[in-house]
Amino acid sequence: MVKGATSFVLLSMLGVSQAFVARAAPRPAAMNTSRRMIASLMDLMGGGEKPLISPEKALPGRDQKMANIDGLRHFVLGNKIEEVPAGFQEAVFANGCFWGSEKGIWRLPKGIHSTAVGYCAGFTKNPTYEEACSGLTGHTEGVRVVYDPSQVSFVDILRWFWEAHDPCSGMGQGNDRGSQYRSGFYYFNEEQEQLIKASKEAYEARLGGKKAITTEIASASDYDQYGGLWYFGEAYHQQYLAKPGSRPYCSAQPQGVSVPEYDEWCPFPEGSELREKHRPTLPASFWNKNAPQRGCSVVNAPNEPIKEDSY
Repeated sequence: MVKGATSFVLLSMLGVSQAFVARAAPRPAAMNTSRRMIASLMDLMGGGEKPLISPEKALPGRDQKMANIDGLRHFVLGNKIEEVPAGFQEAVFANGCFWGSEKGIWRLPKGIHSTAVGYCAGFTKNPTYEEACSGLTGHTEGVRVVYDPSQVSFVDILRWFWEAHDPCSGMGQGNDRGSQYRSGFYYFNEEQEQLIKASKEAYEARLGGKKAITTEIASASDYDQYGGLWYFGEAYHQQYLAKPGSRPYCSAQPQGVSVPEYDEWCPFPEGSELREKHRPTLPASFWNKNAPQRGCSVVNAPNEPIKEDSY
């Protein structure tokens, strides 16, 4: 057995996931090839997906916040990634490798104050990238969006989330396997909860019903006992795909299927204030031209937000 395979087997015996092996390398350029090699090894060895770690077995973590995040500004949008201006809201989701997931949202034409990547829905306080990739913290790679609901609807963000990945793929996306790549959307209020769940049912039906959507849906408050839902990732991961020398990698598997029209699945009564409050702001012309395509095409898209006069 070759040295690399031997190391992988030893790490597997210790309970460390293949994703840790693939992405712990300090040089991003090596990540794409490494992920595919490890995924192939798993197939050859008959390795199955490990379940989400239990809270009592998760790493303990630490009280110290992630370094170099305080005051950090978005590489493309220029705003501080931690701040939430008055009247703005948050959305947190996970749909595979967070590099591409984040870029798709910051490119929305209006209403996005900031995006950030990090670790969500786990049990370890202030995890590091290596810890999250080991599968021993329970976190999944996620995206935090700070948005102006008067400019962009939560439903628009929700639609991008569904269409930008395969929500039926269990513990992973593409060649990135493990609980740290599981699909999830986490709500901060009852309205978000209802919209997420109703759109899930509608999208599952639109996908043909052959596979069940495995997206984790949970309240942000469920994670208060573990220090909170969200922890920022390292500064070098923030807006990674916009930075010089970045590797154009994305593991997400868009299905090329559109979410049904809002009025077909909206959970709020026709004519109600809530129905109008959450009505999409992005027109059909936007989605016709810019909807996620098979193959995760967002990685090669321009870094700047899409211009409103372009669609």
